[in-house]
Amino acid sequence: MVSGGLVGGLIGARVAQSESVRFNTRLPIPPLIDAAKQGGAVKLKVTSGRHAFLKGKPTRSYGYSGPVLGPVVRMRRGDEVEITVENTLDSDTTVHWHGLLVPGYVDGGPHQIIKSGGTWRPRLKIEQPASTAWFHPHLHHDSARQVYMGLTGLIIVDDGSDAGLGLPRTYGIDDLPIIIQDRSFDTDGSLLYDPDPDPQTIQYGSRGDTIIVNGVVRPVAQVPCSLVRLRIVNAANAQNFDLRFSDRREFRVIASDAGFLSAPVSVNQLRISPAERFEILVDFGNRKPVMLETGPDTVMGIFGAVSPDDATEFVSIMRFEPTATAGLVKHFPGRLVEPAAADADRAVHRRQFVLDSGICGGKRPTEAGMLPGLCINGKTHDLARIDVETRLGTLEVWEIVSIGMAHPFHVHGASFRILSLDGAPPPAHLAGWKDVVLVEDKAELLVAFNHPATKEHPFMYHCHILEHADAGMMGQYVCA
Repeated sequence: MVSGGLVGGLIGARVAQSESVRFNTRLPIPPLIDAAKQGGAVKLKVTSGRHAFLKGKPTRSYGYSGPVLGPVVRMRRGDEVEITVENTLDSDTTVHWHGLLVPGYVDGGPHQIIKSGGTWRPRLKIEQPASTAWFHPHLHHDSARQVYMGLTGLIIVDDGSDAGLGLPRTYGIDDLPIIIQDRSFDTDGSLLYDPDPDPQTIQYGSRGDTIIVNGVVRPVAQVPCSLVRLRIVNAANAQNFDLRFSDRREFRVIASDAGFLSAPVSVNQLRISPAERFEILVDFGNRKPVMLETGPDTVMGIFGAVSPDDATEFVSIMRFEPTATAGLVKHFPGRLVEPAAADADRAVHRRQFVLDSGICGGKRPTEAGMLPGLCINGKTHDLARIDVETRLGTLEVWEIVSIGMAHPFHVHGASFRILSLDGAPPPAHLAGWKDVVLVEDKAELLVAFNHPATKEHPFMYHCHILEHADAGMMGQYVCA
């Protein structure tokens, strides 16, 4: 069971992983499906298969049109894409287009169930700037397990701006998808996930003892001796990753969840919470191999720390090996794309949402074995209840308060600008439009509501620790 070694097992395995020097599995690159080149039609099959997360140890897994993960789907702004999703699993599922700004009835939330053996054919009108989005299950009470089993895929929204900016854009060469997750395995390589997790696992979410990238452990990527664009998604159930390169080199953040920043932001360390995406530019022109590392997740909760306060060790999660390749991008751009304006004075409403890891209905868990309360504003999620009604074409200020631990907060069907984090302006790399924010204490968001949702097909807002969402830390809103 995943929760059995939540604290000690996680740290011990991290040390073991860092001590291994064998990075000899080539980084898998998911196949690219260009919707425009297929007449605007994409087919995905949700299926069970076998995949070797650990080299030489294949195990049961889930995937989209393959044994694990899924293809990268490129969609172009202005296109209408019909996606045929066939569910061949022995359980129901949904497919949520996380980051796509589409109406509620095609959003893929828990109301758009694809029955076992069934098919869903949503038509998605792509009307948003260039960005990196992703897709994953959002079935009521079963999202966490299905993602853990392998159901994750990326979406590239293309509006043509890349070429004009001179950015790396050759998929699989200098434009790479990097899907980071954590998993726990049995000795035979099989995934460990308890369908009925214990209170501590629900409290923290499932946190594995081994980090995987694009579905494998300790991969190596051969990259050109030039600038390389990494599209990073944290597709873990619960864990935050604190990323840096082993030689402490600077890299540039060029985009977050919902699109480009106005200019590249130089950093040498980047925290990414569950469901966040960042696009970064890394210069491999010195031709020296380098490791991508992550530090311990030191988030606190009411049951104690996930990692001890003095846990500072970074572990290597993948290796980059530059190779001689001529003619690719050599220079960082000075400017990118100015995000659409965000005027908080135009907000028509202000709301507060309290995400509480330990109280629900006025009661806190006090006895051993008692499940923690996971609520928003004192209420657990109810598919039959609409919590918020918004107006199409308006802006609102949402104040998000986290109690008990940090929560990655996600809003469906909308993008937002961060007005403040813990009372201070957001750092430069979080200044663009987003759809996920890690709230350690309090955040103020300016949310733009530009897509409709009805009571039959509402949008969700929730904590993106998937066990939290499954256990009730989610609400619903309509927009008309």
